[in-house]
This record gives sequence, C-alpha cells and structure tokens, in this order.
Amino acid sequence: MKNLALNTARFVAAGILAVSLSAGAALASEGAAVESQSWTFTGPFGTFDRAQLQRGYKVYKEVCANCHSMKLVKFRNLADPGGPGFTEEQVKVLAAEYEVTDGPNDDGDMFERPAKPYDAFVSPFANDNAARASNGGALPPDFSVIAKARPNGPNYIYALLTGYEEEPPAGVELRDGMNYNHAFTGNQIAMAPPLSEEIVEYTDGSPM
Repeated sequence: MKNLALNTARFVAAGILAVSLSAGAALASEGAAVESQSWTFTGPFGTFDRAQLQRGYKVYKEVCANCHSMKLVKFRNLADPGGPGFTEEQVKVLAAEYEVTDGPNDDGDMFERPAKPYDAFVSPFANDNAARASNGGALPPDFSVIAKARPNGPNYIYALLTGYEEEPPAGVELRDGMNYNHAFTGNQIAMAPPLSEEIVEYTDGSPM
C-alpha cells in the first residue's frame, strides 16, 4: 500500500507542476526542508512523462479538486506543449464536464453553461468563506502555482503527501482537527491524508 501511495504522490507532484507552468509567475513562499527525489523533468535534458502527467491530472480532478482550486489554469492549458498532452478535442470533452456561470444574457440574467477550453478550472467553492466553512476554518491553498511558488516545489508536494504519520511523536499533542505531518511547517496540518489504496482508477492500467 505504501508503494502505491508513493507512486500516486509522484503523479500528483509532476502533474501539478506541468499544468501550472502556464499559470503565471511564481510567488515567494517558505516550506519545510525536504529530500530531493529523482524526476524525469529535472536537468537540462529533462522531459515530462505525458502518461504520468495525465495520471496526475486524474488524481487532481478526482481527489485534490474536492478542496483545492487552480484558478489561474485554463482547460486549454491541458493541451499546451510540455503539459499533459491532451488533444484539443479531449480538452473540449474534459471542460464540458463542468458548469460555469456566464452572462448576463439579453434579459440581464446570469446563466449556467458547459465550460469551454478558454474557461478557468472550476473552483470547488463559491468563495473563500465557503471553503473555510467546509474545512474547519482552514483555507485550502490554490494549486495554480504551488509547485513553482514553494522552494523545491515538486519535492515539497511529494514530501507533504507522504509525510503523514498515524501517531505523533511522544510529547507532541495535536490540536483538535489536526493531523501530524513531518514535512509540514509546524508539523500540524488540517488536511487529512488525501491518498489511499485504490482511491483512483487509472485508465492506462497503472497501479492504483
């Protein structure tokens, strides 16, 4: 089970980085010290594994997107060079799975329509207050530039996803609703462990 979670964490870290490359400038941020992992995309000749990135997007869509937005990413970015490598037709289908608010129409009313490739990823919550209310007061960070904004971005994401421990070390008392994670600054995080065995079914037959 542990190896499956590690594989999924790698898919997520690589997928978020690739999708966010078109999302804008990086932001300065501090993170916990993490170990460097071996990535196909590092170094002067590094490349992204398209199948891995598509699996990463699937994990984001089915798991991460329940709480985390990617407001700066457009559906069309999924077809950008160096990204997950979806075709334009595939992007249209992926976008149309979501509804967005548009308008006003000729009567001055807003209306719902299927998302188009030029639309941004649909956020799971209407606003930050709604997000906090659904997450015990914690605001889930937007994932648009997190892989670039954090020092050691992909390594940090990997470390965070695999850094949970069922029990905190002796002498450490967790606050209500918090989970122990040795990679997170302060070691107490509101997000519950998001990955588990068979949580996502990959269409290419990769281990879950």
